[in-house]
Amino acid sequence: MLEAGLSGRSTTMVTAENTAAAMGSGDLAVFATPAMVALMEHAAMEAVAGELPEGSTTVGSEMNTTHVKPSKLGAEITATAVLTAVEGRKLTFNVGARDEVGLIGEGTHVRYVVDRRRFLEKLG
Repeated sequence: MLEAGLSGRSTTMVTAENTAAAMGSGDLAVFATPAMVALMEHAAMEAVAGELPEGSTTVGSEMNTTHVKPSKLGAEITATAVLTAVEGRKLTFNVGARDEVGLIGEGTHVRYVVDRRRFLEKLG
């Protein structure tokens, strides 16, 4: 059952592949904002995956985040997501990311529950 309070987490290490320089979002060898956002989305997806109807998944539609601190190569990053509201198919999450030192980013994220088959059929 989808209800407020469900939570998920996702972890990664900062590597050369997920730096701002490698992803094109900057030119420094620090954890990229797009990588942080993807990690937050994954945590939100995981938070509700076990409660979805058969054949359903969630898709991200909105992300509002701040990236407040850089993280160096080798740092472990953990993103968390807590479901705060369920409005029909619309799911709203509070998301955050931390490294060993502390908070690196936070925000809100919206996902929608979709039927996998119907969603992919729309692609043609």
